[in-house]
Amino acid sequence: MIIHNSWAISTPQTHKLAALTTSILFPRRKSCNLYRCVKNQNQYITPQEQNHQQQKFTTLLSPRSLFPPRVYVGYSVYKGKAALTVEPRPPEFSPLDSGAFKLSKEGYALLQFAPASGVPQYDWSRKQVFSLSVTEIGHIISLGARDSCKGKSDEGRVRKVLKVEPLADGSGHFFNLSVPNKIINVDENIYIPITKAEFAVLVSSFNFVLPYLLGWHTFANSIKPEDSNRQSSTNPRSADFKWTR
Repeated sequence: MIIHNSWAISTPQTHKLAALTTSILFPRRKSCNLYRCVKNQNQYITPQEQNHQQQKFTTLLSPRSLFPPRVYVGYSVYKGKAALTVEPRPPEFSPLDSGAFKLSKEGYALLQFAPASGVPQYDWSRKQVFSLSVTEIGHIISLGARDSCKGKSDEGRVRKVLKVEPLADGSGHFFNLSVPNKIINVDENIYIPITKAEFAVLVSSFNFVLPYLLGWHTFANSIKPEDSNRQSSTNPRSADFKWTR
């Protein structure tokens, strides 16, 4: 399994657009003041209203306001011997010369295991992490009540083994992360049971976020009506061929 990195897209064109629009809305003139405009026939905007209006336009034209704020989410399970958090990590996109973006790395789900240090306390300084690719997420989603799966990671020359196996009484699954410590020749194992209800939440969350990890939502948001019309006009009989074969 491969641990991917988080992404961020920077678009310098956004800064240019904001600067250009600001220069149009707020031109610098010595002989006039843009905000000394007539509200009715003989009433002018006060200096306080001028400042409020300028701040309002500046906020609307800020490059940061053109993108939604970053949001962090996750699902946590706390048990007597360990805690587990599952967090999605978004895909990465690379800019093309045409101005478009192409998916360069798929997103993944980050698992973080922390052993218990008390009741109810957990030692997050000793946490172990493991990433699930979209295919590995598919393995977990497809697990039945008696099914199991195992994954390995050699990232950073440290082999980690994750096992997801059914509990003996059929009440759920357990997640077991094994990390060998060659310095002291001891394998560190973090074991946490997951009930049927908790496993159902994980599966439902994975099902929902999977298309986003593949970047399909970005593609869907970029579709324009003219693109669909152009594709249909290019091969107008493609739909007929699909059903007549």
